[in-house]
Amino acid sequence: MVSSTNPFSDTQNHWAKIFIDGLVERAVISGFPDRTFRPNSNLTRAQFAAIVSKAFPIPDKRPYIRFTDVPATHWAAAAIEIAFKRGFISGYPNNLFKPENRITRAEALVALVSGIFAANTQPTTNLILSNIYQDSTEIPNYAKKAIGIATQSEIVVNYPSLNLLNPAGNATRADVAAWVYQALVYLKRAPQIYSQYIIVLSKVPRPKVSVSHQREFRGVWITSVWNIDWPFSDKLSAEQEKTEMLRILDRLEEMNFNAIILQVRAAGDALYASELEPWSAWLTGTQGKPPQPYYDPLTFVVAESHKRNIEVHAWFNPYRAKVSATKTPPNVRPHISVTNPECVYPWGDDLWMDPGIDLVQDKTYNVILDVVKRYDIDGVHFDDYFYPYPIAGQEFPDSKIYNSYVSRGGKMSLGDWRRENVNKLVKRLGQGIREAKPNVKFGISPFGIYRPGQPPQSRGLDAYETLYADAKKWLVSGWVDYLNPQLYWRIDQTAQSYPVLLQWWLENNPQNRHIYVGNNLGKLDGKKWTVDEINKQIEITRNSKQNLALGNVFFSMKAFSENRQQIYDNFKSTTYNQPALVPAMPWQKGTRPAPPASAVVQKVGNSNILQWK
Repeated sequence: MVSSTNPFSDTQNHWAKIFIDGLVERAVISGFPDRTFRPNSNLTRAQFAAIVSKAFPIPDKRPYIRFTDVPATHWAAAAIEIAFKRGFISGYPNNLFKPENRITRAEALVALVSGIFAANTQPTTNLILSNIYQDSTEIPNYAKKAIGIATQSEIVVNYPSLNLLNPAGNATRADVAAWVYQALVYLKRAPQIYSQYIIVLSKVPRPKVSVSHQREFRGVWITSVWNIDWPFSDKLSAEQEKTEMLRILDRLEEMNFNAIILQVRAAGDALYASELEPWSAWLTGTQGKPPQPYYDPLTFVVAESHKRNIEVHAWFNPYRAKVSATKTPPNVRPHISVTNPECVYPWGDDLWMDPGIDLVQDKTYNVILDVVKRYDIDGVHFDDYFYPYPIAGQEFPDSKIYNSYVSRGGKMSLGDWRRENVNKLVKRLGQGIREAKPNVKFGISPFGIYRPGQPPQSRGLDAYETLYADAKKWLVSGWVDYLNPQLYWRIDQTAQSYPVLLQWWLENNPQNRHIYVGNNLGKLDGKKWTVDEINKQIEITRNSKQNLALGNVFFSMKAFSENRQQIYDNFKSTTYNQPALVPAMPWQKGTRPAPPASAVVQKVGNSNILQWK
């Protein structure tokens, strides 16, 4: 703990008192003979060297080079030598140190970073300094990397304004005391303390911007199966997986995305810690094997996404049990194909759970509710896989289960019975999710054509008759919070026209649920499929905002990671060049935060600070 005693007469009500006291306790700093600290006085390079030489007893990084203007008799000669050897501070041309020069704020932060971080350290996030500091253009080029590292490491303490760094201004004794103390916190050599002036990236006010689309869902699918998006290999270490995910999230933040749809259950497995299903082989290369060193990927992704104001929708495949079953090792316990093999059938090269079996329904429901209850996710998401896509000449082998239904007096046709099996799970999940956590959204991304001929000109696969997915019913019944139809065709494709299909979905939405369009980036080739085509599709969606077309979801992240056809550059500079909040859902009954209490306005300099509980 930092002592509350105050050895100095002039820091009693100073903003930096708690940092100064912390350094006094550690014998890093001392005051003047008149029992003052003079916190607002500027600091010389010699005084700075004296502080860091005491604060950081670390190994030397280089030999000392004697400066012509620092004789052995100089009061700070020993401290300057130590600070130089430990990498904190360097000299000027002609072997000069200029000990009496005042040190600027930028110079002091660069010196701290140079001393306590390795020379090749990079910011772990692609920090855009202009998003933090309104005067970022005044930061010298040589200092940008170091200030980025200091900012993300919570070393920077800015008084009186969080958003004004004043890099060319002279550092005060209070500034340096605060930064040195925070550097000790980073090194775990001092306890954390609270100050409203510490730059914390998740809390610092961003510069105000003009927003043209204040509410718009901007999502992307992050696919784990086949290591398409993340992790991009099943041979990565836990740290490599984390680094890659941070790279993805930083890229999305730069493009002003506000949601990810992360595949956490590709085939009866788990991309998170689960007692119900085995660890995914796409994560570690071996089903059932946790990441090493151990961490929970979903906990990590949720925390890092929320730092960037990005929602996390957990994407589950409800019935797929394995892909490439003949080419990959067998499933392991507690996978349903091992515990209950009678519920799972070969289908082509895959394995598929039977949606008509109660045990399968219960398993999928329990797996999803387990995640809803244990993780701070923002949504639950299904894609277009229900009954499997058809294989020519083959019939899904559920006749035994259907005949059992008929023998008990069931009257539905095979097709209606299959659809009802899917409907029961969708309805049950909608209710269960709302009861468990009313703020968690439930969305489905069906095949883009409901049925051929609906609308009249549409042609293509009949999802109603082949996948047994009655997406219109889910929308009309209000079982889902949003529908995300996969309109994976160009605008000029008459039989699958993007605007025509979108209009049909909007017209069949009596419960006024949200429609977020699914867009296909996988075909981007600069010829038939261009970034301009994607932007035109987004514009069509935006033009239907009044009919609840409220955003887009893109398949998949890989196109943005590769900057395919410069789509990342385009979205960052043009398409999503302003931030947006996710659309509000007025029918959700989540508990709102309590009104603020015990509000206090504190005058600090020329500013007023409002604090409340």
